[in-house]
Amino acid sequence: MIFRFLTYVQPTHYFALASEDGAYVFPKVMDLPEDIKSQLEEDFLYSTKVSREYDMSWQAVQKGYMGEGKTYKNVEKLPLQDEYRFIRKYFNPLWATYILVLRLSGIKSPLNEIKAWRKSKNTQRSTYLDKPIAYPTWENYDSSLQKEQPLISVVIPTLNRYTYLKDVLEDFEKQTYANFEVIVVDQSEPFRKEFYDSFRLNIHLIHQEEKALWLARNSAIRAAKGTFIALSEDDVRVSPNWLEQHLKCIDFFKADISAGVFFPEGASIPKERSFFARAQQFATGNALIYRTVYNEIGLFDRQFEKQRMGDGEFGLRCHIAGFKSVSNPFASCIDVKAPFGGLRQLGSWDAFRPKKWFSPRPIPSVIYLFRNYYGHHRTRLSLLKSVPSSIMPYRFKRNKKMLLLGALISIFMFPLVLIQVCRSWYLAGKMIRQGNKIEMLEL
Repeated sequence: MIFRFLTYVQPTHYFALASEDGAYVFPKVMDLPEDIKSQLEEDFLYSTKVSREYDMSWQAVQKGYMGEGKTYKNVEKLPLQDEYRFIRKYFNPLWATYILVLRLSGIKSPLNEIKAWRKSKNTQRSTYLDKPIAYPTWENYDSSLQKEQPLISVVIPTLNRYTYLKDVLEDFEKQTYANFEVIVVDQSEPFRKEFYDSFRLNIHLIHQEEKALWLARNSAIRAAKGTFIALSEDDVRVSPNWLEQHLKCIDFFKADISAGVFFPEGASIPKERSFFARAQQFATGNALIYRTVYNEIGLFDRQFEKQRMGDGEFGLRCHIAGFKSVSNPFASCIDVKAPFGGLRQLGSWDAFRPKKWFSPRPIPSVIYLFRNYYGHHRTRLSLLKSVPSSIMPYRFKRNKKMLLLGALISIFMFPLVLIQVCRSWYLAGKMIRQGNKIEMLEL
């Protein structure tokens, strides 16, 4: 991380890790094109020039810069007051106090820490994302990939959601891009083969008796004939130009992955996802990816079967391998969040909220992922950040006040929460000892 204090706020972020060549995503400011530097703001209230440059590098990535110039490999240690300034400038001010408390519990110089924290108190929250980096040639871009019309294989695993799957398949009937196949891996019980007869689509149907999401996706990818794999789900809605927009994005940015944006039914695209940027996450419900990516890094890790974050692990592998993944707001889709069927039928509503009191918290696959890639220290920081707020039910996931209440309640529930976390840590350790279950896709 270019700012050390990001370790407390984003301990298990993709960009915390370098790619295989040792480079991070953050560009060296002196090497940025002038038209990009002109869209960044140099903050002279930092105490050192290096801090100012790191701040501008952060801005560039967050605002959507995706150039291929030199990036930082070795990061300098910055003054404490600059670290606190950065946190206050780009995150909720409460994070600065959270970091102060954590550091006071283990540092040797509390007076220096408090002094640096106080010096940063007047920092104003930045509105830099109000003006993301513009790509004016996008609208009229003449995509050669669209003209070539490569075959796209759309992958949809489904489990007991025929009502919702009907809507998704009807959306694909309306696609403006014609050269695609749809591979449906149906795990439903009872299985209804006749359901697919009425759709005007090139459907390759796979009936899978075992209810296993990552097996389903891997089987579909193995069966795919396309140059590109489009990943979708059985409870989303996509626009008629969904495939076209994904393909155009890959061509425009010379990317390997177009990572589409989700938003809940009845809502709109989140502000921070409303413009092009390097993807900071990967979701298997809305993406287009070159099939050759699977040839190089393998399929989905089946250690995540009936658990969570298998897509996050795959996205992290892509990041480390150096593949360019672009967050694409023009290939958005509506997340219907069906109340039944799918992975929710097999597990919990999300990675941190178990259904039963003495079930592991979080789901062991979360700790398996974090320990494998980030080590024990960052994993503990991530649990400290995420577990207390997960005490509140899933429906309050976006309610900051309720999440804060959950954090306070967790103090009184500490013995139970500790048992849940320790159990998850133990089960994750067993998974780590077993090793990953990543199969390669043959050429």
